[in-house]
Amino acid sequence: MKTFCALLLVLLSHLPAEKNIPVNKLDLKKYAGTWYSLYSIPTIFDKGSRETTTKYTLNKAGYYDVLTTYKKPGDEKIYSRNSKMFPSEDGNNGELQAQFIWPIKVDYWIIELADDYSYVVVGHPDHKFLFIMSRHQTMAKKIYDEIVARCKAKGYEVAKLTSQQHEKI
Repeated sequence: MKTFCALLLVLLSHLPAEKNIPVNKLDLKKYAGTWYSLYSIPTIFDKGSRETTTKYTLNKAGYYDVLTTYKKPGDEKIYSRNSKMFPSEDGNNGELQAQFIWPIKVDYWIIELADDYSYVVVGHPDHKFLFIMSRHQTMAKKIYDEIVARCKAKGYEVAKLTSQQHEKI
């Protein structure tokens, strides 16, 4: 019985304390605009990129036209990439899908959003990536540390977070 209890305790200690779910409410118009990606667990497409900025423009069809600009390692040239972002069917929660290549869509969950839309945390249902973004190139260290702690509790491997090399926080 002691062995069973010890095993159960070990298993429970590895479960995330918080659920990794999208936010319940998202105002699509407020979310539109420019976001600075400050830190990320990058995707294969984002590895090594820096000073990444993303502009979301809500179009009449109800989805976002997305323009992402970034620099590559050791290169000062600014590169850009266009994509689309589709809200959930009811259009008011943080469960979106990104489309970089038609017809493939990737889950893009807004897992945390400041009440004033000053920062956002974007994740994935399977913890494949994580982006901490702000309306500004900087973020207070206290806010950043709190976000990282919550992301860790949701099961993200926060040790893999890399700086997008905007101004230091």
